[in-house]
Parts: sequence; C-alpha cells; structure tokens
Amino acid sequence: WNDRLLPPAPLQSPRAPGPTVLPPPRHWVKNAKVASVSMHLEMKALWDEFNQLGIEMNITKAGRRMFPTFQVKLFGMDPMADYMLLMDFVPVDDKRYRYAFHSSSWLVAGKADPATPGRVHYHPDSPAKGAQWMKQIVSFDKLKLTNNLLDDNGHIILNSMHRYQPRFHVVYVDPRKDSEKYAEENFKTFVFEETRFTAVTAYQNHRITQLKIASNPFAKGFRDCDPEDW
Repeated sequence: WNDRLLPPAPLQSPRAPGPTVLPPPRHWVKNAKVASVSMHLEMKALWDEFNQLGIEMNITKAGRRMFPTFQVKLFGMDPMADYMLLMDFVPVDDKRYRYAFHSSSWLVAGKADPATPGRVHYHPDSPAKGAQWMKQIVSFDKLKLTNNLLDDNGHIILNSMHRYQPRFHVVYVDPRKDSEKYAEENFKTFVFEETRFTAVTAYQNHRITQLKIASNPFAKGFRDCDPEDW
C-alpha cells in the first residue's frame, strides 16, 4: 500500500478542530466502506500541550518508541468488513532546523537532507473486522523511529532536525478478485496537525524533557527503568 497512498499534501492549512481528511485525488470516489469512517485522536489535550512547546520525538539507531503514543478511536466502520490500519510520516517542508537555546526557538538551518526511505507501519492487529477496531482504543505503541538508514527491523526512518507530519490510513480489504483496480477508492487518510514534530537525537527544549518526564508513566522513575521507554 505504500505506493497507493496519497502524496504529501501541503501542511500550511489553518488549524481546525479534528483531523484533516485528505480529499480523494482526481475523479476517485471513496468506497462506502471507508467513506463513513471517522477517527478521534486520544489524549488530545496532552498532544496540544506538547504542540504548544514544539513537539520533539527522539530517534535512535536501535529505534525509539514515541511519546505521546499515537492512540485513536474509530467510528463508522462496517462491523463485518476487514480493515488494515497503517501510518506513515511525511516531511512538513524541505528544510532542516536547529534549536537556538538563547531564544528557545527553532530556526531554519538550511535545505533538507536527502529523503529517507519511505516506510509504512502496519498496526500488528491488521487486518481485523471493523467491529474489533471500533470496540476499543487503537494504540500504535509498537511503532519505533530510527535514524539508521540501514535499519532492517521495519522501523520508520527519519532525518534528525527535520519536521514530520504523521498520517493515519484506514484501508478496506476488498474481497473482489480485481480489487487492485479499486485500490485508490479503498483507503481514507487522516491528518492531525497537532501531532507534527521535529525528529531529534537529543531533546533540545528542556521544557519538552520536563513535560515528557511529568506525563509519561514510564519516565517518572526514569533513573531506574529502561530509557528506551521514554
């Protein structure tokens, strides 16, 4: 599905409540199995708190879990139909950034580095019936970010000091034999602008570090636990 997903969309649109739903390209009309699907971002207040500071996500060679964790609630699926859930990450712009400590702000440092290999993270429960997806909060807690271009663990590869927008995709598993012809109709994409972040190898804004420790249950005793959990 990686080559079926919509291309990166301009991300400069005004902030609005709820996710941005990317429109179908050209003449494609979405399949009714996905057209009625909606998605709610869990822990939105926490995401907003991080977003006000400028979200940073730590990336490592071995792969680092994200905090806040992407958790969503789904509505409007056909309970008996099969769906896959997946995520990808697209650059917000074509720039590389640096953090100015004297002004506590991010500044453009130049043009973006060459793009990293595009990867998609499939939720491990995929595929599953709509009823299963909708009955509980869906957590992407297995997803890890890395800066290792040679990673062979399936982690999402990102460039440090670049900004990214996560995207959520709901894909209907079409049982028709010629379903390939309908691929563009069978998925719906959701973008929550408050989840965009800067990838870093060490947190730059000390307030981000403090908020992660204060709000992440794995980090409260971070001196005694595996630092990978925060």
